Amino acid sequence: MADSTWVWLISILVSVLFFLGVPIFLIIGLWVVGISLVIDFTLANVGVTLYEGLNFYGLLALPLFILTGDFIKAAGIAQRLSDFAYSILGWLRGGLAMSALGACGLFAAISGSNSATTATIGSIMHPEMTKGGYDKHFAAATVAAGGTVGIIIPPSIIFIVYGFLMNLSISDLFMGGLIPGIIMVVAMQLACYIVCKRKGWGALIKFDLKNTITKGGQAYLGFTAIFIVIFGIYGGIFSPTEAAGVTAGFCLLSGIFITKGITIKSIPNILLRSGQITGLLAPLIAVSIVMQQILSLLGARAYITEIITSFGGYYAILLACMILVFITGTFLETLPDVIILAPILAPIAASIGIDPIHFAVIFLVGDAIGFITPPYGLNLYVASGITGIPYFRIVRHTWPYFIALMISWIIIALWPTLTTALLFHEGAGIFQLYKP
Repeated sequence: MADSTWVWLISILVSVLFFLGVPIFLIIGLWVVGISLVIDFTLANVGVTLYEGLNFYGLLALPLFILTGDFIKAAGIAQRLSDFAYSILGWLRGGLAMSALGACGLFAAISGSNSATTATIGSIMHPEMTKGGYDKHFAAATVAAGGTVGIIIPPSIIFIVYGFLMNLSISDLFMGGLIPGIIMVVAMQLACYIVCKRKGWGALIKFDLKNTITKGGQAYLGFTAIFIVIFGIYGGIFSPTEAAGVTAGFCLLSGIFITKGITIKSIPNILLRSGQITGLLAPLIAVSIVMQQILSLLGARAYITEIITSFGGYYAILLACMILVFITGTFLETLPDVIILAPILAPIAASIGIDPIHFAVIFLVGDAIGFITPPYGLNLYVASGITGIPYFRIVRHTWPYFIALMISWIIIALWPTLTTALLFHEGAGIFQLYKP
């Protein structure tokens, strides 16, 4: 049997396993081993690549930001951020749901994770929205959609991986995602308002400036954490990894001594939970890098490059890249998607004059939309898990947010300035003032 036939058979087999619910890490691992045996790719090289794939200091920020998110939740800081958002938006129809989206944006500015954002804000806000007269399915869809900004608004775990793969400044990637992330949140809030206004969902509260100031004061720990991350990195005080460590330490001490939400006895369980998530991500990164090498040996990179560049013209190639990112984002985890596709598409984008930071943002916004798009839709699974609502019942209520995010994506793709205005490089924006 020809090698190409074996490659197709192995690929079909692992695809079947994927749809049967086998974890994506095992799927990629089985594919890598099977294809390696077919094409005589020495398995010893797999071990070396797995090690080298994780031997990067910047990746240390991954577990630290994951840990930060768990400390924020345990300390009650996320609850205070949610209360503050509601005090601002509660007077609008759908204000509670809009505040959940705003809280997702604030939480994302500390945690850097889409699933953590959905799980944390969802566990806080979904019961409140249900009590407040919102349809429970729409409420679940709201927190799922809100979590999409977790990988766009800095700090972003996925931006760290992207920067590592493509040799880009992680600080510039973080800054590039700031304005697009805000646009995504605002677009989803507008969609939420339109739906809730039409349906009459949500009780209204009177806007009280004094209460808003009070809630803002109570949420000062969250704002301090955001300040540490953003201005620590962009002010040249910390590297992203150092900022992650400092923020994790700050949230831990705040939870122990200020909010009293974290006890000494609870710390091992928090560390264990964070370690479990890291234990899933780290091997996935490593094995995906091996998969990337094998795909190159099979000629997949050259094949995809040839197809996309054949469209000719700036906008045609950009559209082709966006379509490919979106399609793969609906089937794959973000990490393997980035690791496999980014090294292929980024050079194509650069060849037609797209700024590398801008394309990184375009890539990840498209991937983020996949979080609420079947057949995979990671955030939908997370929302289903914390609410107990079946996956496909949530899907039916995500379409307003899907439309809002798609419009945002197109706007971000067509106006590079939204991404590049605040970058560090010469003439790139106001934050060049902070460059050491």
